Amino acid sequence: MLRRLAATAGSALLLLGSAHATANAAGDPRVGAGECEIVRFCVNVHTDPKPGTQGNTSGKNSKGGKGVPAAAQPCTVSKLDPQPPAGSELWQGHDPSEGAMYVRVCPALQAAAGAGFGGLAGPQVFWAAQAPVANVDPAQLAQEALDKMTLLGPDIQITPRPGGKGVVGMPVWMWTTQSAETYGPNSASASAGGITVTATAKVKRIVWDMGDGTTVTCTTAGTPYKAEFGKKDSPDCGTRYSDPSSTQPGGRYHVTATSTWQVDWQVNGGGETGQLAATRNNAVDINIAEVQVLN
Repeated sequence: MLRRLAATAGSALLLLGSAHATANAAGDPRVGAGECEIVRFCVNVHTDPKPGTQGNTSGKNSKGGKGVPAAAQPCTVSKLDPQPPAGSELWQGHDPSEGAMYVRVCPALQAAAGAGFGGLAGPQVFWAAQAPVANVDPAQLAQEALDKMTLLGPDIQITPRPGGKGVVGMPVWMWTTQSAETYGPNSASASAGGITVTATAKVKRIVWDMGDGTTVTCTTAGTPYKAEFGKKDSPDCGTRYSDPSSTQPGGRYHVTATSTWQVDWQVNGGGETGQLAATRNNAVDINIAEVQVLN
């Protein structure tokens, strides 16, 4: 059985057994025949409520009073007691004499997972050479790692080029120069209390606002235009204008490209994982003219 994780944590039950204890695993499809080990958590993380209130994990107020938002509760860590037996797969190849197995519960991750922002909602079992500090929030470390990165908006490349002139109805190609700062991957780490979180950012999509009321969403960096392509359309990120830019203020279309960066993070190369998101943008002005027909 696990010891109580912390005053802010509810019950976490670890069941360790073998096929000899099939009565405890009856009907569980995850338990096969032969020697096996069952690891199951039954978790109810909450704050100890005041008299007349109910515990709350969602961040919303309960009917009986105000609970502490889950996102504001710190992570709690407890050493597994008892430790897995020597030779257990739970050790993931580590020598039991060189460290121990711990379990971490992070209400903030539960809240993020419930809101659709990724992350693992349940408690995480992990190995560590030294006991981690209980109140280190890996999601906060992930944000610190993100803050260390230089993430920029797209390095806009477009035909017609700014300063040049395009023609209504002709293909417009859009792309961005790919670098760690403009497209990724871009990585950084942050550490505290024996926990290190590594975050890796990569552009997931670029939304191009063409300035004429239309947008184009590209899930690639786009294809650079070459003269030999002639009047062909871009294979992955392009458009055509149906009206000249003379109708716009300044006589040009203001093109804005907004990158959405997906930031995946991981604790100590294993254990908890999660995602953050960031957006960056850049803009240029281009001139699109009508074709003049001579009689």
